[in-house]
Amino acid sequence: MNTYEYAVLRVVPRVDRGEQFNAGVLVYCRQRDYLGSRVHLDTDRLRALDPAADPVAIAWALQAAADVCAAVPGAGAAGREVLGSRFRWLTAPRSTVVQPGPVHTGLTADPDAEADRLLDLLVLPL
Repeated sequence: MNTYEYAVLRVVPRVDRGEQFNAGVLVYCRQRDYLGSRVHLDTDRLRALDPAADPVAIAWALQAAADVCAAVPGAGAAGREVLGSRFRWLTAPRSTVVQPGPVHTGLTADPDAEADRLLDLLVLPL
């Protein structure tokens, strides 16, 4: 078993109101040299919190976080950092529409499968 860290990505359509819903997970496992993400924007939840929110812009912001995780070319300087630095950059507090939650830890034999499990447990609608 390996120790991993994870954080939930939250959408806060109106930062002034503080209402939010989960839209992704970030998973980092140093022992396995793994950094992964899963994202899912529930547009019905988004519209319920803010009918004027731009789902395309928010989906872009979620994908940008996923691109940094995957070191996609064009992900900017953060995407070129080592895995641990990328995870720390992605989980740093910020006051934007897409915000990371607190970092939690766990044990897993398969961090990629854990990312799928966390998405299902914490993000996808019931």
